[in-house]
Amino acid sequence: MGRSKMNKKLLFGIGIPLAVVLLIALWYIGTYNSLIRLNEETNNRWAQVETQYQRRVDLIPNLVNTVKGAAGFEKSTLEEITRLRSQWQTSATVNARVETANQIETVLSRLLLIAENYPQLTATKNFQALQDELANTENKVAVERGRYNEAVRNFNARIKTFPTNIVAKQIGYADKPYFEAKPGAEEAPEVKF
Repeated sequence: MGRSKMNKKLLFGIGIPLAVVLLIALWYIGTYNSLIRLNEETNNRWAQVETQYQRRVDLIPNLVNTVKGAAGFEKSTLEEITRLRSQWQTSATVNARVETANQIETVLSRLLLIAENYPQLTATKNFQALQDELANTENKVAVERGRYNEAVRNFNARIKTFPTNIVAKQIGYADKPYFEAKPGAEEAPEVKF
């Protein structure tokens, strides 16, 4: 009996620390995997935003050509929108793409406002179709930006909460940037003739 009690004490003395270590390891693995999934979800949401941006810049040459063909249009506006399209396609970082996308939005808004003063342009089927497609794309961009920001919120909140923040710091995760409207976006673009 003495030996049996000693074996139970030894097993109890080793078993509890071993169980604690096992629980910590399981928690760490679960937390690590959940952070990886949240990171991938955020990356996926950003890819969806970029897909809609790409759709927008793909529509631009058609819009520009339609406008060129229908009116002696402001050459500087057309050149600027073409330059920004190229700039967006060669941007290397998320922030650079967001900044260029914001500039494209401003120029496109100005282009569409100017086009309203050319009845022969706005009456063409091609222009109407492109304008509708562009409006549809802008709606999709807004939806995808919202989804991206939601994924960023979930990710950022998760990596900041204790004790998950310990794992996040070990694997090098830091806050992801939200998509934010540029300053002055609440004001309509001004068009002067």
